Amino acid sequence: MKAVIYLLAALLLGTALVALYSKMSAVNNTISSPAVSHRPELEYLMAVNSVAPPQDPQLLFLLMAQYANANIPGEGVEFFSARLREFGPSLTDLQKALYLTAIALLRAQNASSVSLLHRIGYVNDTVAMLEQAKQLSGGQVFVVNWTAGVVHAQLPSRFHQEKAAEGELAWCVTNAGKAPHAGWLREVYYQQAKLALADGDRAKAQDYLHRSGYKNFDRPITLTTPFSEDRATGHAFAPRRIAEILPGRVYVLSGFEFTEYYFVVSDDHRELIGIDAGTRPDSAKAAYEALQAYAPGLPELTTVFITHSHWDHVGGHRYFRRLNPRLKFYARNNYTEEIADATGGPAFFGRQFFGERYDIDDVRSFKPDVTVDRRTELRVGGTRIELIPVEGGETHDAMFIDLTDLGVLFVGDFIMPYLGAPFVEEGDLQGLLDAIDIVVQKNPRYLLHGHEPLTRNFSSPAILSQLKTDLAWLREQVLMAIRRGDERGAIHQANLIPSALLNDRPDVYLPYLLLREHVIDRLYDQNVGYWQPDLQGLDHLTRADAAELLVDYLGVSERQLVKTVERLAADGKYELAASLLESSGGRFDHSPSVAKARRLVYLKLMEKHQNTDPFEFILYSAKIGEETPQLALPK
Repeated sequence: MKAVIYLLAALLLGTALVALYSKMSAVNNTISSPAVSHRPELEYLMAVNSVAPPQDPQLLFLLMAQYANANIPGEGVEFFSARLREFGPSLTDLQKALYLTAIALLRAQNASSVSLLHRIGYVNDTVAMLEQAKQLSGGQVFVVNWTAGVVHAQLPSRFHQEKAAEGELAWCVTNAGKAPHAGWLREVYYQQAKLALADGDRAKAQDYLHRSGYKNFDRPITLTTPFSEDRATGHAFAPRRIAEILPGRVYVLSGFEFTEYYFVVSDDHRELIGIDAGTRPDSAKAAYEALQAYAPGLPELTTVFITHSHWDHVGGHRYFRRLNPRLKFYARNNYTEEIADATGGPAFFGRQFFGERYDIDDVRSFKPDVTVDRRTELRVGGTRIELIPVEGGETHDAMFIDLTDLGVLFVGDFIMPYLGAPFVEEGDLQGLLDAIDIVVQKNPRYLLHGHEPLTRNFSSPAILSQLKTDLAWLREQVLMAIRRGDERGAIHQANLIPSALLNDRPDVYLPYLLLREHVIDRLYDQNVGYWQPDLQGLDHLTRADAAELLVDYLGVSERQLVKTVERLAADGKYELAASLLESSGGRFDHSPSVAKARRLVYLKLMEKHQNTDPFEFILYSAKIGEETPQLALPK
């Protein structure tokens, strides 16, 4: 029957499974047949980590997380051990500590595969490796101490590491300001809760569990993400904070909702300028009031510039209107086209992304006071501002706001990796490349995007300049593959990497990875009609039809489905498992065992994408109603 289920999966998944088993490779910058890459993200990270010790340690730990999530920690141990030997003579003590930390964490995950006869020695060697990493890093590097605490906390009591774990985890809480972001504390509090529970202190355990944001002690994944989900208010990309880009002049508010809020004090200090209006009136109110408390005495808000008319950039306009009846909104002259396109898509995505308080009428009712159809210069409170219309890459109503004298350029979501929201028909890659030219020509000191991860990852004109070359190369490869009739999945699994990328700027490694998947998807969507080369689209089958095939014709039982999903999950094939669950068409929705398997699969998909793809994180969490509360650093 297992063979029958895998045959069923092939029938239901079409190109996805064919691509999974097809043999292909990138040779001479083209896609061809033999060689296989089941995990293009992992293989990409392997490639960039093989060039040299990464300048950005995040690349090392992203690869480590991919190995761990895919349940192949042994392969990760071999890879990082080989890199440590290869690069060893040129590594600093801190770099050696980071390699040892990655190896030790993967060894800890791999311990169950070591024979009982050798396991105790294996674990003791892992513990010694963590101690060496702490010594090399001077005991002051958060990620090193975090890993030591998490690993020690999970060791069986026979290894007597409870006190060490408590000390390391307590250090992490005390030194939370050294963490990459507050999300790293989730696992710290969770492990402290489990230690307290094992010690019989249930009250302390529940307190720590509450701080972690988790609801129970059954967590099959590790989350270190800055992303958070709330049923009422939706997704936030980063922990809540207010920062000053330019002291007393340019403020950024992150984590108050889906988008960023920016405010600029004019040159004469008599007017306040806003950039974008948020998603909902209540979140706009919370952000603005927080700013007033943070910086009392700010001038009255007189002007708001809209970078583009997506849901999350105009939906709070009604609140700002109430602050000042003379307030002026500026937007592109074609804003109505964008609002029509955005509000015409599937409505259920809105609540998943923006929360239950989101109301589409807050978007539809937006109307600017001034529209812009060409480059426009103006002054607000003595501040010289240039409004620059651009045609991409996310929307055709995009507008840059350039404060040349301050060296600040607000660019909205023009380089959102999805090239438009994935659930509506938009996106313009050529428009993105053209807009990059404008950014490079302006060469601002501060390049500020509509969302915190964009500002962090696409941080400079120099990065964008190199990225433009790489994306142009990627476009040509994808279009050639489409003309050959290659499946979309096969294009992804070719692991397309321009040779120039590995020889030029290492700071482009992560930005290219963040864009690559979605550039392929958007180009495929825009260049292949609803009839595809593998005959997808010729039929009009539904999930109910797939369920009929699964249950009524192939006779797959609830138990067989669960066993297959569990096996796929054990092999790290979570997308395949999710597709099989979706194909059941609701036939087993009331089964506790199917619900448990579904939760595991979607949690593992959340874990896989927690640091690279917030939109997938949102959709997978919505599938199982999983909230990930926002965490604040301890005071």
